Amino acid sequence: MGILNVTPDSFSDGGRYDTAAAAVAHGRQLAACGADYVDVGGESTRPGAGRVDPEEELRRVLPVVAELVSSGVAVSIDTTRSRVAAAALEAGAVLVNDVSGGLADPDMSRVVADAGRPWVLMHRRGDSRDMYAEARYDDVVTDVRRELCGGWTPPWPPV
Repeated sequence: MGILNVTPDSFSDGGRYDTAAAAVAHGRQLAACGADYVDVGGESTRPGAGRVDPEEELRRVLPVVAELVSSGVAVSIDTTRSRVAAAALEAGAVLVNDVSGGLADPDMSRVVADAGRPWVLMHRRGDSRDMYAEARYDDVVTDVRRELCGGWTPPWPPV
């Protein structure tokens, strides 16, 4: 998966792809280099980052998603908002990558299920502003598994 942050404050690329033209060119390059998916995100998750409003996130990602899809690139949308996910899926995205683990937006599961697309659920405790203060674990593997399963701990190893 190639990561494409269409933000001015990305921690991974320093905001180099914060225009649609730069983002599309880089997304095509990632695909040409072998990325199976190009994961397009329009809201920074760097430690300490603030939220952007949904309209700004949509403004950043939709032109990039649409152009990459029209170029034959398999696009993943990196968002915690069902509204952004729905618009990107309608524009041709094939996967939703949700760093909130589905917890940020109660409508996300319905949007993804209705679209019949895969949903990658990441684990986190707190948003970008609180992530370090909340990242305290007794046993990181056990705690993350339990939290991703909504408090239920499945048997380990899997049967």
